[in-house]
Amino acid sequence: MTFDLHLYNTASKTVERVEPVTPGKLALYLCGPTVSGPAHIGHVRAAVAFDVLVRWARRCGLETRLVRNITDIDDKILRRSAEAGVPWWAFAAQWERDFEAAWRQLGLVPATFEPRATAHIIDQIELIERLIERGHAYPDGNGNVYFDVRSLPDYGSLTHQNLDDLGTTEDESQIDAATEAGKRDLRDFALWKAWKETEPQDAAWTSPWGRGRPGWHLECSAMSRRYLGEAFDIHGGGIDLRFPHHENEQAQSHAAGWDFVKIWMHNAWVTTKGEKMSKSMGNGMLVHDFLARGQAAALRVALGTVHYRSTIEWSDETLEKAQGLWDKFSSFVARTVEACPQVAEADSDALAQVELPAGFVAGLNDDLNLSRALAAVHATMKEARQAQKDQDLVALEACGLQVRAMLDILGLDPLSPVWQRCDSGSTEVAGAGSTGGGDAMSALDVLVSAVLTERAQARADKDWARADALRDRLAEAGVVVEDGKDGASWHL
Repeated sequence: MTFDLHLYNTASKTVERVEPVTPGKLALYLCGPTVSGPAHIGHVRAAVAFDVLVRWARRCGLETRLVRNITDIDDKILRRSAEAGVPWWAFAAQWERDFEAAWRQLGLVPATFEPRATAHIIDQIELIERLIERGHAYPDGNGNVYFDVRSLPDYGSLTHQNLDDLGTTEDESQIDAATEAGKRDLRDFALWKAWKETEPQDAAWTSPWGRGRPGWHLECSAMSRRYLGEAFDIHGGGIDLRFPHHENEQAQSHAAGWDFVKIWMHNAWVTTKGEKMSKSMGNGMLVHDFLARGQAAALRVALGTVHYRSTIEWSDETLEKAQGLWDKFSSFVARTVEACPQVAEADSDALAQVELPAGFVAGLNDDLNLSRALAAVHATMKEARQAQKDQDLVALEACGLQVRAMLDILGLDPLSPVWQRCDSGSTEVAGAGSTGGGDAMSALDVLVSAVLTERAQARADKDWARADALRDRLAEAGVVVEDGKDGASWHL
């Protein structure tokens, strides 16, 4: 399949064709988490959006390298670990594992590299030295080093801001009086922060300017260059990172003489009642809390079927709709497999060979237009239903494989091993010709079938209240019942 992807570039404010720096390869850098607390739904949205991008690029035949960093030291980590009475490195490791679990349960393809800030101190020191040599940075003599924003003519070009209109270029969570004191201009930002007596001894490294640690923005410039080179294709993250984080990243890299990023890709927020979802706002829904009581697949649907540049307004209705769509996908696959068992035999490699509907391809190539892509999924499901009515098993098999192939690219194939793992809280396609196996599923099938028989008798007796009560009882147990012309079928 010809690669013809177009993406919205935040820097140019236009949709541009992706022209890889190295033909046949795609290099992407995604700003990963600052591991200062548990993962919430707002955190993982960018990871899900980029996951679809990576899957699509690979489906189009590109060798794709995804780098997603881990910020495992910064002011927030030091502050919160001290409040918790836990060593900062243990505190960071705890929440890094929390994020890893969330990514795994949401079915994300693993990043090619996940570098940590603390593992690249030498790279960051070398970058600071380069910036000083090129006249873009200066030490204050007290162990701090700053980037001179006025030394770079294109500062502000990513977010289209005039430097004179800015009060600071630091994130408010990273500002402290000791670091601010040595700046020549309050709009300069810290590249290296001197160690303070209030900080742990082991939260500092030796440098030419004294013991200290890197500023927040420095790590991404240093690590993207190490793993992706001086010029790479796409840099992404949440829209809240555009300024100051990404603006400062770009400034550092351009000042170092590197071309840096061709396309900037930013996903919108997840909001509750119009406010950004975050821990600081007190409205962050923690991923592990949700997965303890709901399906990971439904969460993936909620985050991964909305255009990445559209805000998701989070509510109970969001989850209900997502669960309904997931049920529709899994039910379709279950029914198709019942008629055409070979549809279940295709693994990811086989699905990658399936010809995709033109509408799906055009949708994803158009700035990952998920509405258009999902329309193609639903249209193919409709074709499959007609083929089943016509008893055209050849057409039904073709449609079933197409639906699975499209859902696989969206990370939502119900027969993917990710969603078949019972221990992840995910759905197994089951019932009415279930592909799920094992004694437990057989026993469950007997029990559910007995309830469905009782419900069928209640419906025959026109005892609708009894029939509804039986269906509700199954629903409370996580069993979805669907009525069809051939009777009721069920799945988890």
